[in-house]
Amino acid sequence: MKILHTGDWHIGKLVHGLHMTEDQGYLLKELTTLLQTEKVDVLIIAGDVYDRSIPPTEAVELLDEVLSTIVLDLGIKVIAISGNHDSPDRLEFGSKLLRDRGLHIAGKLQPSVEPVVLEDPYGEVRFYPIPFCEPAVVKALYKMDSVSNHDAAMKTVLAPITETLDPGVRNVCISHGFVVGTEEPETSESERPLSIGGSEYVSAEYYQAFDYVALGHLHRPQRVSKDGIRYAGSLLKYSFSEAKQKKSVTLIELKEKGKMTIEEKVLKPRRDLRVIEGDLEDLMNREVYSLENTEDYIHAVLTDKGTLYEPMNKLRSVYPNILQLERVRMELLETGGDQVVEMKGKNPTELFLEFYRKVTGEEEPSGEALDCFSKVYQELEREERDA
Repeated sequence: MKILHTGDWHIGKLVHGLHMTEDQGYLLKELTTLLQTEKVDVLIIAGDVYDRSIPPTEAVELLDEVLSTIVLDLGIKVIAISGNHDSPDRLEFGSKLLRDRGLHIAGKLQPSVEPVVLEDPYGEVRFYPIPFCEPAVVKALYKMDSVSNHDAAMKTVLAPITETLDPGVRNVCISHGFVVGTEEPETSESERPLSIGGSEYVSAEYYQAFDYVALGHLHRPQRVSKDGIRYAGSLLKYSFSEAKQKKSVTLIELKEKGKMTIEEKVLKPRRDLRVIEGDLEDLMNREVYSLENTEDYIHAVLTDKGTLYEPMNKLRSVYPNILQLERVRMELLETGGDQVVEMKGKNPTELFLEFYRKVTGEEEPSGEALDCFSKVYQELEREERDA
């Protein structure tokens, strides 16, 4: 059985105020072509299908068009789960109508996770779709007062599944979260934190019994503790912190129990997302810019000293899709810049701690203060998701 593992489509995403739906539509056509070329049996979408709980109309129309083509025209099975960006109810709405045709969407967590059972010449393959859910939801659904973080929540959900897994059958888990193993995972700025202070982490240990685990949430393609537990990564680059990442989708061929091959397939986007750096004159030199696609989305870092007249307008004449402009402060580079606090790449907790130390002069806030910050931040995140 051939399975294509994808995740984090984020349809309807805004990047620096620019709608990415057109670029997503282009790449999803490339994805559809790959499904046909590789004769894929099952497409997995491991959460964050949409970028927000109430997606724009064009995002809904794009998803409808793509899934209709894949399921109805190509006859390929699709198994999708909700992620932390999705509205479980909206994503799941109407999914029962096409279940018999091969569209399986798990939006809301159920007390008992029933597998989607498919067959090939080697027998059954059981897919366990586990939608993203907050610890509070698991706590109420399973009546487990001890569930206080994402690790405990996923352990609670997975325990009854792994205890009853048939060891003679190939079992695939689809999950969305921050799963950590023996290696430090690579994160991106475009990933929304699931919680504050490390309570979003989930141990990869709970997934070991599955033959393959298709994860969503982290935007860089990567393995977690072993090859069979993987993030496919996001469909496109959604922040300049991902500029150097090589985006791909993951093709898995399941053979007899215990045997499979895993291959990363690269899809070429209509426009890349790149960082360019140098003097303004150099960046506008035809010999420099002609080497790359000038239609790409650009973050330009200018190293010129002194005043520049309308550098953004000048760059836009060559790079029409430039999104960000940054000036390197040479005096800071020369003096070390010890007083400058670098904000990029830091999570909300780190920024709060730096602010607290600067204002109070104390090393660490009390546990009560950190808990208060965590609750306020999560409430703001929920309001933004529902906006």
